Amino acid sequence: MPALHALANPARFLKLARPLTPALFWTGVALIAFGGWAGLTQTPPDYLQGETVRILYIHVPTAWLGMGGWSALAVASFVYLVWRHPLAAVAARAIALPGATFAALCLATGSIWGRPTWGTWWQWDGRLTSMLLLFFVYLAYMALARADAERGGDGRIPALFGIAGTVLLPIIRYSVVWWNTLHQGESIGLTGSSIDASILWPLWFTLSGFTLLFAGIVLMRMRAMLARAKVEARMKRMALA
Repeated sequence: MPALHALANPARFLKLARPLTPALFWTGVALIAFGGWAGLTQTPPDYLQGETVRILYIHVPTAWLGMGGWSALAVASFVYLVWRHPLAAVAARAIALPGATFAALCLATGSIWGRPTWGTWWQWDGRLTSMLLLFFVYLAYMALARADAERGGDGRIPALFGIAGTVLLPIIRYSVVWWNTLHQGESIGLTGSSIDASILWPLWFTLSGFTLLFAGIVLMRMRAMLARAKVEARMKRMALA
């Protein structure tokens, strides 16, 4: 916990975040570019889905970060509730927008992939519906966090909501097991993958790249929020002077 308490100091956090932000961002961009190029030009088409399988290099990372983003938001909310670190509340708010964006991209790419594969843009099955609910929960969190800040709240209500929203994550994860859906079952797991290695390998580059990009965006947003809070505090002091 000493390391956590040390990072909770905004000055120490900013000292670390300043060099990390561009490093994570541009490394992520480079990995996405390489993985996208490899996925489009260096892998064979799928024997069933043909060329449409290539959208997995975008769809899988966006799905992972849509869910992973909420997991990180919930952890930050828990840290704020337990240890009252203001930086944890800032982290949760910073994660919400990119998390919602990746959830939306997951839905969009899944719809594009589903049209030639299933013959429909949308199907109200377990995986798609639960992911759509997660997107709405992101929007609800952002609205709640903004309202709480505007009324001078202490951030506990958004934090509790962030933790409560994790109930959706196992539903999304196991929806293809619990219900009979159009969405294919889990192709990648801890014990291996059903996707052929000749198609799979660029995914690790785009997955890593999008994850680093996400982290860079979150740090960028946290720095902007801290700078805004500093300016607002200075303006209040000037008004009272």
